Amino acid sequence: MQVAVLGGGSFGTAIASIAADNGADVRQWLRDEALVEQINREHRNGRYLPDYSINPAVVASTDLAETVTEAAVVFIAIPSKAFRTVLQQVRPYLRPEQILVSTTKGIEADGFKLMSQVIEEETGSSHIGALSGPNLAAEIAQKHLTATVIASDDPVTRAYVQAALGCSYFRVYAGNDRYGAELGGSLKNIYAIAAGMAAALGMGENTRSMLMTRALAEMSRFAVALGANPMTFLGLSGVGDLIVTCSSELSRNYRVGYALGQGHDLESAIEVLGQVAEGVNTVKLVCEKARREDIYMPLAQGLYQVMFGGVPAKDMAKALMESEQSSDVEFMLSREAVSRAHELAPDSE
Repeated sequence: MQVAVLGGGSFGTAIASIAADNGADVRQWLRDEALVEQINREHRNGRYLPDYSINPAVVASTDLAETVTEAAVVFIAIPSKAFRTVLQQVRPYLRPEQILVSTTKGIEADGFKLMSQVIEEETGSSHIGALSGPNLAAEIAQKHLTATVIASDDPVTRAYVQAALGCSYFRVYAGNDRYGAELGGSLKNIYAIAAGMAAALGMGENTRSMLMTRALAEMSRFAVALGANPMTFLGLSGVGDLIVTCSSELSRNYRVGYALGQGHDLESAIEVLGQVAEGVNTVKLVCEKARREDIYMPLAQGLYQVMFGGVPAKDMAKALMESEQSSDVEFMLSREAVSRAHELAPDSE
């Protein structure tokens, strides 16, 4: 199989090497000529995964046409702010039968679009999927046992991605609910920032547990309001991803939150990280959407006040404890979600 990966970040690099480990002929597109040369010469991405030995079968290039023309599957691992622009650049070289998969856990500001929706708008393809789950690139690079979900209503897409990436250390499950899986992957970034902040403030495991549980309730509430199936959030792309990003210092969003909890302002926290943390943009977009739709999200709104409203980080916990004591379990389905739940099968291998 021929596979293309658009993006030279940590996850894009890990995905490219997994596919090559699995026997695929892999091309990886990057803008940075020096990084392309390093990957091809040293089989190493010194900027994002400096200690990771990339499979030598991965060939990096700055040429989009050369990268995607012969590929059966195209993984798009581009930050959300540049996602549509890169897609527009590559569109002339794509073919209708190609499988297009987003790995980006972010939201486009204009119209509150998830990345697979951007792919759909720009290409009109019928073979679109979203890859999501508890997938820290640094651990994948070390070949730790990892599971992910390829979510798509297209069985061809699910089958191709499982064939391209499924191997002894990377387990690929299939799911039908592309929107729910992708929404979960974006929303959990918000709460990873909150968890990092709580850790920096010296809060304990009880606090972390409360944050993750209430985060799941907020994610479910938001999903129902948008007509999604909240039951998807009980799988790898929801609670699985939430647990790892709220617990690990390898999570970029967790590290941003930790820096905020240490007293850094948002700009310096991002600068210290040196990479894109999708949760920063997601907090703003989700809170704006929640206010417009009148969705109760005290955790997200409290984090917004810390990040953009000048509220001290230590006051966020106090605000949470003073918020309304709502129901513990809130996995209630809207009429739209009930109808959709009957159409969607649970994750399967």
